[in-house]
Amino acid sequence: MSDIFYTKKVVFCAKILFMSDDKMVKPTPSELEILQILWQKGKATVREVHESLAEFKDSGYTTTLKLMQIMYEKGLVSRDESSRTHIYSPAVSKEKVQQSLLDRLIHTLFGGSPGELVLQVLGHQKNKTTPEELEKIQQLLDSIKK
Repeated sequence: MSDIFYTKKVVFCAKILFMSDDKMVKPTPSELEILQILWQKGKATVREVHESLAEFKDSGYTTTLKLMQIMYEKGLVSRDESSRTHIYSPAVSKEKVQQSLLDRLIHTLFGGSPGELVLQVLGHQKNKTTPEELEKIQQLLDSIKK
């Protein structure tokens, strides 16, 4: 293994290991679209991600490539460079990103009140919430009250 390759891997791993929740990089909307694809597929080449993006968004291959390179530098994705075609996979979990963005939303838009967020979402989406989802919400509320 070359020293440069080893150094890159160590720096990348250090970014992930020491990225605190407060310091987590906030993905842009375009980066979130790419992460959604990677979370669904598990791993993919730039071409595979680009083809998935093309189903709902007009974007050039080089734009997708550049975004994924930036995401790698930010520590949002990992990259397997062992073959000519690099394979990307998510380096952050969907749950961690959701929690981070939700915490930020609650803090900045709802004055730190999760209850305000829940009331807004359920009031706004009342006709779209399934009975199964409402049951899960009720179970969660019941467990919180105990």
